[in-house]
Amino acid sequence: MTGTDGGRAGEAGGSAWSPLRRRVFRDLWLAQFTSNVGSWMQTVGAQWLLVGHGAAQVSLVQLAAGLPVLFLALPAGVLADLVDRRRLLLAMQAAMALVAAALAVLAFTGRLGPWTLLALTFLLGCGNALNGPAWQAVQPSLVPRDELRQAAALGAVNLNLARAVGPALGGLLIAVLGVGWTFAVNAASFLAILAVLATWRPGTPARVPRPGQEREHLIAALRAGGRYVRSAPRIRRILLRSALFVPGASALWTLLPVSAHESLGLGAAGYGLLLGAVGLGAVAGAAALPALSRQVGGNGALALAGAVFAGTLVTLAVGAGVPVAFLALVLAGAAWITALSTLNAGLQVALPAWVRARASAFYLLVFQGGSALGALCWGQVAQHAGVSAAMLLAALVLLGGVLSLRRLPLPGGRTDPTLSEAWPEPRLTVEPAPQDGPVLVTVTYRVRAERAPAFVTAMRKVESSRRRTGAVSWGLYRDAARPEQFVETFTVTSWSEHCAQHHGRYTGTDRAFETDARALLTGEPTVTHAVMAHDRDA
Repeated sequence: MTGTDGGRAGEAGGSAWSPLRRRVFRDLWLAQFTSNVGSWMQTVGAQWLLVGHGAAQVSLVQLAAGLPVLFLALPAGVLADLVDRRRLLLAMQAAMALVAAALAVLAFTGRLGPWTLLALTFLLGCGNALNGPAWQAVQPSLVPRDELRQAAALGAVNLNLARAVGPALGGLLIAVLGVGWTFAVNAASFLAILAVLATWRPGTPARVPRPGQEREHLIAALRAGGRYVRSAPRIRRILLRSALFVPGASALWTLLPVSAHESLGLGAAGYGLLLGAVGLGAVAGAAALPALSRQVGGNGALALAGAVFAGTLVTLAVGAGVPVAFLALVLAGAAWITALSTLNAGLQVALPAWVRARASAFYLLVFQGGSALGALCWGQVAQHAGVSAAMLLAALVLLGGVLSLRRLPLPGGRTDPTLSEAWPEPRLTVEPAPQDGPVLVTVTYRVRAERAPAFVTAMRKVESSRRRTGAVSWGLYRDAARPEQFVETFTVTSWSEHCAQHHGRYTGTDRAFETDARALLTGEPTVTHAVMAHDRDA
């Protein structure tokens, strides 16, 4: 199977629904759906509570929910890679249930003002930000690798189907019983996911350091995650494509309640039905996604999704009427799930286990942060220039992203994130302590003159491998006296970090890069390890 790529998407393993045959995935999927329905019911309640205050005030609901990811996603990713993910998920779900219950109590007692509502929504956003990387990281462990694309699509179906059902139920509940009940139902919905998490036993082996290693500390782990993302071109490109799609697309979710109320003349129940159209399109899009990916590839799917989403915004902006808006939103639902599944599946297929939560945190930072900042932007544009102008401008932003695919496509080629033990153990007389460092590793190669250009090119991929797995500096030098001799040097912050390169970070992709470079050598390379000398060593 290929990763998220610019060519053909990987051949799917089974149907679009095959991950649901796996019990743990199915149970967590259903529990998450229940929780997502409750969350969307609350979102409708919160937005409808503020809709009389104008578009800018309504947009603050999405901003308050998404802003915490900007400063919590990266620490949350580190936590999810260092601690028991199941316990972290349990703690966050319980905390969010308590905040939702507080919202319900305040609403029932008539003490829920706009700013209190936004403050508690912000706290729920903090819970989601801390929960997100851990949730992303456990998904690949629930299904085989060849079903990751379908699993990602089903995750997007979950969210979009909940986006349809939740607002529809929320609108009905508001009309019959009042806004407070949307918050109460949301609080109760967390019980489903808490119940499944409490009984789930993932069987993940404890993260026991190997000899020479010590457990990663928070700051060091955060730096390691940042180094990985900076040195992984495939991941960087997925993040860029997300940044070029999400802010423009966020205009639909931000401005649809205002458009439904002001342009289409609909009440809460009618707004819920419009979101139901999005959910219907999401289900249809998930069913069609495997075939679509095989036909047009990842870049084609992203281009189609961006163009369709832009068309939906234009349709709503020109006030085409409720039936046409409903049809356009069905297409938007299919486009949304196509974009999310293409980006998210590609990320999970490419990431090794040791950094999965941290790299997923960068993705969530771009995705949810882009949504939050986009919501703020489109709310302000709508407040000053009108909802139609804001939607038309957002459509232009999306079309700009589609055009950029020609120069900035998703990368092609295969990737193998499975761990490899092919890197030989260092031969040492004295074993350094885990905290000793920095460590300078020197590798001497012999290459025939006619192979030198190809060797230098191959070593550029080795450089990215060294930096992804822990090197803070890297260099390749040619001996001026012996042109056939090249010297590679790289520095790692500690002996523990270098041992992690040998055990736990070196993947099949890294091995392939090094194998390609070594195929050009004459003889075996020579490796030396030098640890920085300190006064105590004198």
